[in-house]
Amino acid sequence: MPKNRIGVALLRTAALVIGGVMGWGMVQAAESLVDAPTASADMLNRQGESVGTAHLIQGPNGTLIRLDLTGLPPGFKAIHIHETGTCDDHDQGFEASGGHLNPEDRKHGLMNAAGPDAGDLVNVYVHSDGTAQAELFTMLATLDGSIGATILDEDGAALVMHENPDDHYSQPIGGAGDRIVCGVVRAD
Repeated sequence: MPKNRIGVALLRTAALVIGGVMGWGMVQAAESLVDAPTASADMLNRQGESVGTAHLIQGPNGTLIRLDLTGLPPGFKAIHIHETGTCDDHDQGFEASGGHLNPEDRKHGLMNAAGPDAGDLVNVYVHSDGTAQAELFTMLATLDGSIGATILDEDGAALVMHENPDDHYSQPIGGAGDRIVCGVVRAD
């Protein structure tokens, strides 16, 4: 049984036990996610080695991105959705993934009055042991484009992590520096 169907079964059971309107609302919310579009990305370092995964699930208000990464330099790191789904040029810095997902040609930065672009996300913290687990949410892009930009369009998209944190304002990438990790987003 798929993981999200197990969750629905558990919520349905809880709703039956608890009863009432609140329980039924929980069941309806869980059932709306059963058929939600999902995607994933194998995250690669500059040597082309896997350093973890990203899982994406589209909800009614945007896209949830769950990261599980290892083997990274510690500290805050910028991560963005890039416009082209390729990471083949790992030895050349993942430049083939293009710029940020930005069909509306907005300025970069969550704190920029003329932004943000659809690829902007909050920074991720990498612990001293090189691991990072995070959940990010964007209301600016969805897998199918039903809200905001389309992540899974004709040329796909990539999640790209940079060597430095994003200042969320300066152009074009908030001082984030070189691209150190990349993952092509693929529909599940």
